[in-house]
Amino acid sequence: MKNNLNRAPLVLASASPRRLDLLAQMGITPDHIAPADLDETPLKAETPDAHALRLAIEKARAVAAKHPASIVLAADTVVACGRRILPKAESEAQARECLKILSGRRHRVYNGICVIGADGTEHTAITNTIVRIKALSRVEAESYIASGEWHGKAGGYAIQGRAAAFIPFISGSYSTIVGLSLYDTMRLLNRAGYSQD
Repeated sequence: MKNNLNRAPLVLASASPRRLDLLAQMGITPDHIAPADLDETPLKAETPDAHALRLAIEKARAVAAKHPASIVLAADTVVACGRRILPKAESEAQARECLKILSGRRHRVYNGICVIGADGTEHTAITNTIVRIKALSRVEAESYIASGEWHGKAGGYAIQGRAAAFIPFISGSYSTIVGLSLYDTMRLLNRAGYSQD
């Protein structure tokens, strides 16, 4: 899309290609991509929803400090079983453990979103979607591990890939699971003065 030169630049505080694709669905192309490099370790006794929202806010603030007079969009996705926050899988062992935990049960995916307007005003939202993964056989789990799709994904799976065949039920926003609730993102962008016109 052509960017409106009369509005503040939009900065996406994420290097996630999935978030770029989701924004493109709404006809939005960020003017800049500036991922925030933060320690994403949960705080002691931090709940999954609080964790997701805190990281989104911290990412947005870190990037906004380097991009004054811009609109900054940041998000974080957390997969949780009860209060247990599952990691963004970086090894086969982590991915295998995540699939073992998620197999045959429901879990929640939380999406924290923060938009900081050009005037410095913060707008936030936290969403959650319930997901059920069928009971996975060893062959199914190992085949998915071999695909490599789990790498860097919260909870060790990507619903937009092969893992979709494991998911018979979701309740909530599909885009939340992918990594960015589009409804809430557009609502917050509008509040921050972003315009596609």
